[in-house]
Amino acid sequence: MNAVELVSSTKNQLEKFRLDGFNEFLEKVNSFCDMYELEVKKLDDEYVNPRWPRRKTNITNRHYYEYDCFNAVLDLKIQEFGNRFNEVTSKLLVCMSCLSPCDNISAFDIPNIPKLAEKYPYDFIEEEKRRFPVQLGNYFNFVKKDKKFANLDGLSSLVRLMVSTNIHVTFTLVYRLLKLVLVLSVATVERCFSAMKNVKTDLRNRIGDENLSNSCILLLDIVL
Repeated sequence: MNAVELVSSTKNQLEKFRLDGFNEFLEKVNSFCDMYELEVKKLDDEYVNPRWPRRKTNITNRHYYEYDCFNAVLDLKIQEFGNRFNEVTSKLLVCMSCLSPCDNISAFDIPNIPKLAEKYPYDFIEEEKRRFPVQLGNYFNFVKKDKKFANLDGLSSLVRLMVSTNIHVTFTLVYRLLKLVLVLSVATVERCFSAMKNVKTDLRNRIGDENLSNSCILLLDIVL
């Protein structure tokens, strides 16, 4: 949850910097140029493309450096955040965190957990989805009163304790959802390993870590 909030905050800061940050950035550039006695271009002059110095660009230096450079780089960063941490993934993580037993199930949130069940349309029928809030309320009251559930450190510990105390038979819907959440993380890791096998073949056996990581990300983006 902290990671999700940090990603969201970073995206907001980047978007704000894109809208209002160019003048502040320009002041720092000018200060750097003055310190080392470097030439500072006049922003109102026409931009000259070094590849074709005689061809008119019909844009000012300010337009080029603000829109074609400054904004373009920030747009790439913001888009990368969106691709890596899209809204669907963030909502899924938020809903998953509501099942966490840590800190005496302080994150437990009955309105959000049924939304997670909606992500598994083939695992819960409509009648089970309607019963879910009632079972969640009973589950919360039971777990809150039982001291054995007070100091758990994660979902896997919660599932093991539910099975050992046999309450997984009582709260079948909650237990099923917990199993699906645990399987989701394993499936994600399996996909990563499958992608790595496809990328790092015998012909690419000496590929570097950075190139391997970038290739796997590209392959997963295409597959998913």
